[in-house]
This record gives sequence, structure tokens and C-alpha cells, in this order.
Amino acid sequence: MDLKEIWIYAEARGGRVNEVAHELLTRALDLKEKLDNSIVSAVLIGHKIPDEDKHELIQRGADKVYYVDSPKLKDFLVEPYSKVLTQLVKKYTPEIIIAPATTQGRTLMPYTAVRLRTGLTADCTGLDIDEEGNLLQTRPAIGGNIMATIKTATRPQMATVRPHSTRPAPIDEHRQGEIVNVDIQLTQEDLPTARLDFIKDETQGGTIQDADVVVSGGRGIGKAENFKIVYKLAKLLGGAVGGSRDVVDRGWIGYPHQVGLSGKTVNPKLYIALGISGAIQHLAGMQTSDTIIAVNKDPDAQIFRVSDLGIVADVTELVPALIERLEVAKNEI
Repeated sequence: MDLKEIWIYAEARGGRVNEVAHELLTRALDLKEKLDNSIVSAVLIGHKIPDEDKHELIQRGADKVYYVDSPKLKDFLVEPYSKVLTQLVKKYTPEIIIAPATTQGRTLMPYTAVRLRTGLTADCTGLDIDEEGNLLQTRPAIGGNIMATIKTATRPQMATVRPHSTRPAPIDEHRQGEIVNVDIQLTQEDLPTARLDFIKDETQGGTIQDADVVVSGGRGIGKAENFKIVYKLAKLLGGAVGGSRDVVDRGWIGYPHQVGLSGKTVNPKLYIALGISGAIQHLAGMQTSDTIIAVNKDPDAQIFRVSDLGIVADVTELVPALIERLEVAKNEI
């Protein structure tokens, strides 16, 4: 019986494998346990990517790494990358392909799905295998108000998965696997666009998805001007500021700060929820955080169900006192 391959697209940035690839390996390994006679493979496209990055993919769970190297693939451009991925799929016929719902993944996967005449489910938060071996792809729908589970009738089954929605697969230094170097020729016709420059947006500072500490405010903050205590606490802790969908809709904070199904998924070492009740849309965007601390006046708030530490209190009274204590402690250091 032929092996069924579960592929991850191992995104590379700046010539190195992005950590989001290690998160996808966690997803793929879960699927491998449920899909009979299957293996996990990683597809890596780029130029002069270090061997250590390829071996790390194997150490974190890949049985194979398909590597395509070319100077023409140094920078991500959707046309040549899609040609490479399309040819790999036609040659090796994977059963499933999952990619991160990043700028690269959101661009590459739809382009490739059209070329392969197959389906694609975008921005998934959950993946599973049914009794018949089909990929179950769960994602928010209708503005995040329901969770839809989707099947793809065609092959390969393709999906993009939210970054930071699971933890990276751990390293096993004893794992062995195969690195397959694949030669795919690219012509000038495959390069209709060129990258001229890259200008990093410095206006937003660090994003909430990259932060080790996220302090988020919800409707329990009371009013927009009270968000200053959220900003102040986040600054003292060296963290980023987040918010629930409710406060974004009210205009108390901008959309780039929104945590939840219709916003960003975060996985910081510490997540502090201030005045957030814990709607399912919000919980899905932060419940994988290492440590969760919640402050809410309602002792029955849903947020306490996922919290490591829950404090029943008025945010506007407790947080200023906490800030004062932190400032004193900081000055004593």
C-alpha cells in the first residue's frame, strides 16, 4: 500500500526556516496518528538555506524534507514558488498540504490551488481526520460567530492554519529522516515580477503575535480613556497591548490589537486579560498562552475557565494599585 504523505509548507524568511513551520509539524504529527499508513513531509523552497534548518525539521517530526534551491527563489515571489509547489505535488501526489496563514501562505496556497484545480480552506483553527480518512478543516465563519467544519472533495486537501494556534513540535535529536533535493528549472517566464526592495513598517512597533507578554483590555475597562492603564501595565512588563473584539468595535483601540478568531492568535509566555468576559471567539485566540491571568468583576466569567490565576475585582481599582507596586519595585532594583 502506498504511503499517504501529509505535507507542511516550511516557510522561510531571510534564508532561514520560520518557527511557524515547527508549529505546523505539531499539526501534521497529530494528523499522522489518525491517518493510516501516513508520513509527514516538509516542503522547503529557497536559496542556500542552512543544513541545520533542514535537519531541525526532521528532528521536530518530518520524515522527509523536499528541498528546492535556486538563486531565483531567494526571495518569496508567488509565481515561481507556486510553479515549484505545483510540480512537487504532481510528482509526489501528497494527500494533504497545510501551510501557515501568513502573508506567504495566504498568497501561495490559493494561487497553487487554482493551478491544481483543488479546494482550499483558509485560516483554520482546527484540523482532524474523519473515519474515512478525510481532512476535517475547522475555521470561523459568519464573522466569527460560528465554527464551520469543511471537507475537501478533491485532492490534495489543502488548508492554511493560523500561526501561534499551537505550540512548536519538540526537538528529538535522535530522529532520522530523508532530505530530498529536487531540481526544478525556472525560466524567465516564471518570473513575471521582481522584488525591488523591502521596507519594514516601524510604525507599529512589535506586534502582539511576537510579544512574550500581552496585556489585553475588554469592555470591563469601562471606557476608552481607561485603556491608559492597560498601556501602562504593558509597558512596565515589557509587553504588547491587545483587546477584545468588543472594544475594537467600540473604537477604544485599533484593529491591529484585536485578539480572537476575527483578529490575531497569540501564544505569549504571559497573557493578562483585563475586563474580558471570555467569549469563545476571544478564547480561541489566546488559550494556548503559557500562563493566563484574568481580572474580572464577574466570578462566573468564562475567561476564568482557561486562566491559571483568576482575580475577581474591578479592573479600574486593582490595576492602578498593581502598577503602583510594580513602579516601586522597579525603582528599588
